[in-house]
Amino acid sequence: MTTTPSQRSASHPHASESGFTLIEIMVGIALFSIVSLGIYGVYANILNSIVKNQWRTIAVSALQNELETIRGMKFEDVGTIGGYPAGKIPATSTVFQAGIPFLLSVTVRSVDDPFDGYATSTPPDTSPADYKIVELTATCRIDICFNFNPTTVTTTVAPNTGLETASNNGSIFINTFDAYGQPVANANVTVTNNTVTPHILVNDTTNNSGFLALLDFPTSTMSYNIKVSKTGYSSDQTYPLGGVANPNPLKTDATVAKQQITSVSFAIDKTSTANIKTRNRTCGAVANSTYSVSGSKLIGTSPDVLKYSGSGTTDGAGNATLSNLEWDIYSFLNTNVGYDLTGSIPLLPVNIAPATSTDVSMILQPKSPSSLLVTLRDENSQPLFGAAVTLTKGTFTKTLYTGIDTFTRTDWTSSGYSSQSGNIDTTSIPGALTLAKTAGAYPTSSEWLISDTYDIGGTGSQFFEFFWTSVVPPQTGANSLQFQIATNSDNATWNFTGPDRTPASYYTNSGDLINTGSNGDRYVRYKVYMQTADTNYTPELRDISFNHSSDCIPRGQAFFNGLSTGIYSIAIQKTGYVTATSSNVAVSSDWQEYAVQMARP
Repeated sequence: MTTTPSQRSASHPHASESGFTLIEIMVGIALFSIVSLGIYGVYANILNSIVKNQWRTIAVSALQNELETIRGMKFEDVGTIGGYPAGKIPATSTVFQAGIPFLLSVTVRSVDDPFDGYATSTPPDTSPADYKIVELTATCRIDICFNFNPTTVTTTVAPNTGLETASNNGSIFINTFDAYGQPVANANVTVTNNTVTPHILVNDTTNNSGFLALLDFPTSTMSYNIKVSKTGYSSDQTYPLGGVANPNPLKTDATVAKQQITSVSFAIDKTSTANIKTRNRTCGAVANSTYSVSGSKLIGTSPDVLKYSGSGTTDGAGNATLSNLEWDIYSFLNTNVGYDLTGSIPLLPVNIAPATSTDVSMILQPKSPSSLLVTLRDENSQPLFGAAVTLTKGTFTKTLYTGIDTFTRTDWTSSGYSSQSGNIDTTSIPGALTLAKTAGAYPTSSEWLISDTYDIGGTGSQFFEFFWTSVVPPQTGANSLQFQIATNSDNATWNFTGPDRTPASYYTNSGDLINTGSNGDRYVRYKVYMQTADTNYTPELRDISFNHSSDCIPRGQAFFNGLSTGIYSIAIQKTGYVTATSSNVAVSSDWQEYAVQMARP
């Protein structure tokens, strides 16, 4: 049986209907959006390119008009007003093209062509200014010419045939290099001379070899002031002889002699930053602390004139930043009258390289005159850690170790501890711990006291020996005075252990090495255990101390304070080095430094 179209429609009522689900509609919208955005992006880029090309076309037209004007000038007039070569062209001007204001900058340079030899040839070209290059650059304000890039055109201008004659002028060759002797390209060079008529002002740049030749300049004795700079770099310059601030400069203003070449070299490089931190020996901030800083480079002698010197004050967090520093060796001096400099990290002075950021920590503590800072360096001028420094005068003798600090507790009467078992006496004997009597007798049970927390600062800690002074009558029995130590970085988790790092061991000998297995921890506590076998006797703890290093203890320095003035003897010992001694170390002021470079046998 044959089915007609109408019959098929009747038997399948939805066969000819068309429609879209919600998902299909959303997918379609998404695809349309993607395509539309792509088309818009392409259109925007094309439009942006068209606009930029329009700006450039208009700018080039303005530049070409100026070039035509310059080409029609006499050769001797092709130069900038107030510049050199001197001429009748404004160094900067504003011109309108198609109603748009463009700022035009003009640079004119004399060129020494090889056809008749160079100024440096033998014999020299006595008239090296063979022709001139004129460079014109057009810029436009961003609010007028959006996304416009400066446009530059150049042309050469030559004299009429036979114009060249021997010159009575001379030339200045300028070389610019960085801290490593490499050329600095595109460095800005400014040359001024107000002793000639007309006055000379030249603004130019070095080429890819860091070189700039200024040809056919009027003769003048020590009158050409030259300054070299570059964005992000240090600067260098010449100075006038006899200036008030620098009467005897190392680099005087340049002289130009007849048919002679004056070569002047300048060194500039990327600037650096010094981050000044004033801290105490536990890394706490010493706020609002004053300091001075000076470089080692001189720009003048007799008297010496530093290229850089300054002063400053750290903020409330003990921080300050010095920017735009030239590579140099810098000395930092603490000028806070209430504090002594106990050392620095790194050791002073500090060598700051180009394009670096250097942290300089000055470690301070409240002044206690007279004081002596001993600084030790190894054969490579690096800080020497762990050397024993013994200072003596008469009956006085004291030994400190470079890079190591000592925590000492001699008084537990008030805040000298965190908690105790209840039978430790902290007050009966001033500056000592004993068992506490009950009904006239000492307890035979084991009693304990946990110290307060000592914050050594930072995370670079290391623990060394554990010392104490005590009186322990034999009647108290064995192990009547014992200790454990706990360290952590959270100031909350206290696990007290002994030398084998278990809770079952104890420190029983003064001078034992601390073994917590946790070097790098910031916080430390000790726990003292006391007991007696005889109720009539008690152990007595008189003081406790331990040695440690940390982030803010200078590794190559030892600091003595509270000294009397006079002449001291010093002995410095370190395994692997020759012992250094002196019997003439003078302590005559509030603060002084004694520096030694240790030698190997």
